[in-house]
Amino acid sequence: MEEKQRILGKLKTAVEEMETEMAEAAAKEALAAGIDPIEAINDGLAAGMQTMSDLFDEGEAFVPQLVVAADAFEAAVAILTSTMSEEDKAKSSKGKVLLHTVQGDIHDIGKNIVKTMMSASGFEVIDLGRDVAVEEVVAKAKEYKVDIIAGAALMTTTMPAQRDIVSLLKEEGIRDQFKCMFGGAPVSAEWVAKIGGDAYAETASEAVEKAKILVTELRG
Repeated sequence: MEEKQRILGKLKTAVEEMETEMAEAAAKEALAAGIDPIEAINDGLAAGMQTMSDLFDEGEAFVPQLVVAADAFEAAVAILTSTMSEEDKAKSSKGKVLLHTVQGDIHDIGKNIVKTMMSASGFEVIDLGRDVAVEEVVAKAKEYKVDIIAGAALMTTTMPAQRDIVSLLKEEGIRDQFKCMFGGAPVSAEWVAKIGGDAYAETASEAVEKAKILVTELRG
């Protein structure tokens, strides 16, 4: 038991200290010790990402640190899940999220932080990048059968693309198949409600919390 706690602690510390090699070594130790990969991810790595997320929200950690911590997290996850079947991976996923910065918008730092936090929380994230056409967003959502479509708009001029995504889903008669979550500096909860979206998130941590609720609603 002590051995297990030590390894989980090492996984957590590796992420907090942004040490990719340490994270990989701890992941290999976890597998050798027979620790359940999902437990290692949730109680070890994700706990470390939560620390980083809290520090980020408090202004004690910054984007570059989050990115390096995420690299350590992802490197260890790759090792831990290498022995899992696709079926087990799917079962362990909290949901599929299609993430992008909306059409006409080339900002992506905020989106990347959301991606990091979502992945760290067990979501499967498909990142379409920035300046993604509304039609492509809807086409990819159908192709990947995602649970949530998440789009960030960082300029007032690009906000209407969020509304257009909801409109296109309605036109195609598939609005109820997806949950739509939007965010970005100029975006507000009022705006998301007005355009018929399902949730607004102000921060990456909030995006994760809202996503969990939305998936629960979808799966009913």
